[in-house]
Amino acid sequence: MSALTLTATLALGCNTYADSLSRARRAFEQSEHERALAILRTLEPDLRRLTETERAQYSYLRGLTDYRIGYRLEARHWLALSAAIVKQTPDALPADWAKRLKEALKDLDESVYTAGIASLSNTPSAHKAAAKEDDDETDSEPAPAKPAAPPSE
Repeated sequence: MSALTLTATLALGCNTYADSLSRARRAFEQSEHERALAILRTLEPDLRRLTETERAQYSYLRGLTDYRIGYRLEARHWLALSAAIVKQTPDALPADWAKRLKEALKDLDESVYTAGIASLSNTPSAHKAAAKEDDDETDSEPAPAKPAAPPSE
């Protein structure tokens, strides 16, 4: 294989990943979240082939897509990854994306801090269980202390 053919093949491969990311972004912007998620999941095994900026964008899109669909645990994971990349590469996301990233991550973090990690579960029963545990902790009163027995002589 000649160097020119190899270069063209590598460039084509890179364009394919960038094109997939662009398609996912368009689907996300058109509120076609299921389609965006399908494209992003297909692209996930090739994340290492993306640039740092593209990885930040992938993580942001994946996190916000999961967030909007209701996959809150996954959303928090991907948004945290995006935030970590943005911390190292501040210009990796447009300003409006960075703002939305912070807001969504703050919402998810507050949910975890107030109701525990189970509050991010996709299973409705887990939400109810977490809420019940919180209610049990705040609503229950401690049992009255038993009076001490008189000393025996």
